[in-house]
Formats: sequence, structure tokens, C-alpha cells
Amino acid sequence: MVEKKPEDEKNVFWGSEVEKNLRIAFDGLPNDVPVLLFTEGEGKDVLNGAARELLRNFNGLSKRIVLSEFDLNSEEARKRNVTSAPTIIFDPDRYCVRYLGVPYGEESRTLVAMILLIGFRTGNMSEQSRRVIQKLDAVREIKVFVSPTCPYCPDQAVNGVKAAIERPDVVSLEIIDIQSNQEMANRYSAFSVPQTFANDILIARGAQSEELFAASVQKLEQQSVFIPETEAEVIETDVVIVGGGPAGLAAGIYTVRSGLGTAVIERGALGGQVATTPIVENYPGFARVPGKTLVDILVSHALEYVQIFQGEEVVEIRPGAPIEVLTSRRRFLAKALVLATGANYKKLGVPGEMQFMGRGVSYCATCDGPLFKDKKVIVVGGGNSAVTEALHLHNIGVETVLVHRRNSLRAQEHLAKNIFSNNIEVLWDSEVVEIRGRERVDEVVLRNNRTGEVHGYPVQGVFVSIGYEPSVELAGALGLELSAEGFIKHDSHHRTNIAGIYSAGDVEGGYKQIVTAMGQGTEAALSVFEDISHPYWSANRDEPGDVLRI
Repeated sequence: MVEKKPEDEKNVFWGSEVEKNLRIAFDGLPNDVPVLLFTEGEGKDVLNGAARELLRNFNGLSKRIVLSEFDLNSEEARKRNVTSAPTIIFDPDRYCVRYLGVPYGEESRTLVAMILLIGFRTGNMSEQSRRVIQKLDAVREIKVFVSPTCPYCPDQAVNGVKAAIERPDVVSLEIIDIQSNQEMANRYSAFSVPQTFANDILIARGAQSEELFAASVQKLEQQSVFIPETEAEVIETDVVIVGGGPAGLAAGIYTVRSGLGTAVIERGALGGQVATTPIVENYPGFARVPGKTLVDILVSHALEYVQIFQGEEVVEIRPGAPIEVLTSRRRFLAKALVLATGANYKKLGVPGEMQFMGRGVSYCATCDGPLFKDKKVIVVGGGNSAVTEALHLHNIGVETVLVHRRNSLRAQEHLAKNIFSNNIEVLWDSEVVEIRGRERVDEVVLRNNRTGEVHGYPVQGVFVSIGYEPSVELAGALGLELSAEGFIKHDSHHRTNIAGIYSAGDVEGGYKQIVTAMGQGTEAALSVFEDISHPYWSANRDEPGDVLRI
């Protein structure tokens, strides 16, 4: 078998029908495409020679392609911060797009697409993708690792090009050929392609649709479900469900299966607390499953039935017939409302906590843990969640210390044993009384509850995992009755004290289990169906929105 060399790629285009079509396409570009090629060792290196020949041939296809060549040791290379050869930079005065290596083989498709997109100065993204990319409010440094033999890599690489053209103010792109840059591939463990990193965080393995790529770049984690948005200002439906956790999504599935039009509104991440749980154990059918994986399965299932409005916050609910729900984007009119608003992370309530939130203080190890690799952090808490978070951080290379105010853990026995078998240090009888730092967290102040001693403890991160409190702001504004513990009061059918309004999930209190929340969401959905078919408020001579006794 004869190995194919980079310089053999010229036979793919030159003198063929493809070459003629490329000439026509490139000559039709409305703008020039400046291309800067940096190489070294004229005639001494196969890859550098192949890059020169390939780019010169492309340059000869059209006057719109303006090629400039520089040596790796040139002043221009220092100015552009080019440190390896071959490197190709495209229209650097407008965009931050560069290719490290030789775009031959399958990657020639990437090169052609880059020239066309830059020549038209448009990302040519779908409207849905563009909306996501336009939401970026911070820099995204994207790296896509590719190989010239990978047929899927061009799709992912071109996604990156589109994002960089769409938002040149915040998005930069490096497409990295792993054969030309083996050291960098080893450093990022990019042993299979395509792999995509943003801000040095792995956000995708494999090729993605344009919409999923945009969502992954925005959220800085791989997305497997994309939820399209709608511009409708008023949505009329049978049921509105507030909350996209297990209870809300289960309720959505079962209301639609019962024949009711349904909309699910979620202001944050779908899946609630499950989405940020590293590992879920003993969910029926799964002995162990990552929380994000379980959420993706649930969301994909729900999307087969129900329309989901993610990223919208409910600002007001007006009981009546119909019930009116106002969000940050639109108005919903419905016959029934299910509040599945879940619970929020409890805060420590100590000086410095709010000041350093997002700058060392976190409530989600899955979300923020990779940022603390090779750094020292504490996890505050002693229950299942705290121990699970500590184990997760330890397993991804974070130096982790567990801080617990008592002298024994409240977590399940097998979880507690894992703490000790992994040699994770536990500071017993200790509480955080202050969080300190300059730009970021530098230390915490701990108090020993047994001795009363107070001392500083240097750390770079604080992960708080001390439980949850119900999200009842909307319930309170509505005038729903709450229990002494602050949860929504409800009857056995999940009806609240206001006709047509129901509750489900953690906001009701009780067992904080995924299966429990989903069961409650299902029960609430079936109650809604029965009550819309045979309104219980009519029997009581009440109307939706009237206050009832439960």
C-alpha cells in the first residue's frame, strides 16, 4: 500500500471540473480574502512545502485570494504571535481565524468553506444558531482538533469558522491538524477527532449540528439537545408548566399524552439539580448514570411531546379564566398552571460569599470543577450531595478537602467510605465564617465548633453543598398557602388553594429524589387532565383563580 503524501492532493482539484467550479465561485466573491502563510525551512520540510504549494495553487485560482508568505522567524510572525509552522491566518484585520497545519485531504473542504465565508463576510448561520451566538457576553477561544483523513472534521471546523465570523469581537478560532501538531494534541489529549475546546474546556467530542455547536460554545459544555425558539408574543395553550426539572418535564409529557396543549417554561438549565449532579446512582434502569446524560434522555423524550421555552423567566402570574403567565419575552394564556419550580442551593450566608460568587465560590462541581484542576478547594457539607461533589472534584484532579460542621458524615455509608478510601481530607467540627480574596478566592476563615478556634485556610475555591430551599417566590406572589417549612401546600391531587393552579416536585417538600419528583409531575398532569375535563371548581361553584380550601 502506497502512503498518500500531502503534495499529491494537487491532483484532486487542478485541471478538473472541481477547479473550474472553484474559479467561478471565488471570482464571484464580493470581497478579497487576505491569507497569511507562515512556514520555515524552504524545501526542507514536507509539511511546510505542501502548505506553500497548496496555498499558491489556491492563490492562482482567483484574484480575490490575496496570499502573503512569511518565515516563522519574521517580524510579522512575532507580531501575529505565530509560534509553529505551517500556520495560515485568514483576514486578520477582521477575524481571528487560523489553521495550524496543512488543510489537505478531507480538510480541503474546510479551506474552501473558509475562503467562501470570509469572502462574503458572513457566517451564514441559521437564525436559531445566530441568536445563540449573539448571546455571548465573554470571550470564547475555540480550538478544533482535526485530521486530514477524518470525513467529519470539516463540519465541526466550519462551525467554528461561522461562529468566528458572526462574532469577531469575542470569538477566536484555531483549527489544529493533529498530524502536524502532535505535541499540542497530546497536551489536550485530543487522540480522536474532531474534538472541540472553548477556553481550554472540552465542549464537544465528534461533529455537531451548527445549532448544537453554538449552544455548546455558549454554555461551555457539550450539548446534545437543541431547543428552537419562537417569536410568538402570545401563546394560547391548555397548560403552562413553570419549571423544566424532572417534575416539570414529566408533567409536560403526560399532559400532552392526555391530549392537552402544553408549554414548559424554564429560566435556567433544563433538568434542575440533576443536570449538575456528577453521578446519579440507582435511578431505575441505571445503576450509575451521569446526571447530564439522564437529563439529555429526559429532555429528548419531552421534546417529542411538549414545546419548551428555555431561558425565559416568569415575572408575573395572573389567576383567572384564562390564567395569564407573563415572562421576560411573551405572554401565555392557559386553563391550568403547574408550578414545578424546584429548590435552590442554600447559601452559607457569610461575608465574601456573594462577592466571590463565580470567582472561586461555586455551587456546582460539574459546572465549574474543571476550572480548578491542580488547585486546592474545599467542599462545604456532609450529606450525599457534598460527598458526591467532593469525589467528583477529586477524580478530575482537584485537590479537595471536605469541611463539615459535625464529627460524622450524614451521607450514605458507601459514599462516606469512598471519601476515606480516596484519602480525601475531612476537617471535622468546622464551619466557614468568612471567604477572603482579592480578585478571586484566596482563603477561607474556619471556626472549630468544638474548640472555638478561628484560623485562615488557604484555598482557591469553595464549593457549597449544604442543601436546598424551595423556590416559592412565584407561589408567594400568587398568595398560595405554604407549609411551616416554606413548601407549597397541596392536596392529594397536587391542587393548591387557588383553583386551576397545581404544584409538583421538590417545591412541595418531601423526599428529594428524582423518581419522586417525576411521579409527582405525572400525578399533577393526570389531575390537570381530569379537572379540565370535569372541573372540580365548577362543582364548588368556584372559577379558576378562586381561593379554595385544601
